[in-house]
Amino acid sequence: MLKFSLPLRLQLSLVIVVGAALLKHYAWYCLGVYGAIALLWAWLLRVPIRRLGGLLGTELIFLSLLALPLGWERASFLLVRSLICLVTMNSFLLTLPPHSFGIALKGLPVPAPLKENLLLAGQYMEILLSEVTRMQRSAQLRGLNGTTAWLRYASAAMIGALYLRSLDRAERVYAAMVTRGYNGQLPIDSPLRPKERFAILAAWAIAACVTLTSYRI
Repeated sequence: MLKFSLPLRLQLSLVIVVGAALLKHYAWYCLGVYGAIALLWAWLLRVPIRRLGGLLGTELIFLSLLALPLGWERASFLLVRSLICLVTMNSFLLTLPPHSFGIALKGLPVPAPLKENLLLAGQYMEILLSEVTRMQRSAQLRGLNGTTAWLRYASAAMIGALYLRSLDRAERVYAAMVTRGYNGQLPIDSPLRPKERFAILAAWAIAACVTLTSYRI
């Protein structure tokens, strides 16, 4: 099985997400290509299928509320495209070692302020996933077993509680980071190797071909 460094994982995930997001509307064949790539990516990363399915179910509930008022035809394309992006990024996040998002982020060629915002957003995502896991375990202890029961539980009163708990914990984590001397910079360098740079260039070339093809069909 191939092993990917954290910066390479992040950049390849972003290539898939950006390529899929820039597709022309209703380019179903090209969207199918990105769907196959996203599934292959999830398989290569060995993402836990049950955790991925549970997370996707919760996220799609929110997306459906936003997309369905746009009409069935447009909403269906947006939902499938969003699903592909979510499979890609959730596969990356669910296979990420704890508190290592900053290491992966360090290799991105973006301005420092944007990198800091992304880092904090990534930390918040880790906290959110941790709180979801804790709430799932708490629901199971109360007798709510199975995906359907959990989704019904999560879609009702627990969404607000999840937001408040995640926000409170995120504030405490940030305060702890500042106390330990965090000033927006991580004291870690994670440069890409030449082979990894070539892999990213090849991925961008493939993504550009698929996306541009969607505008010529």
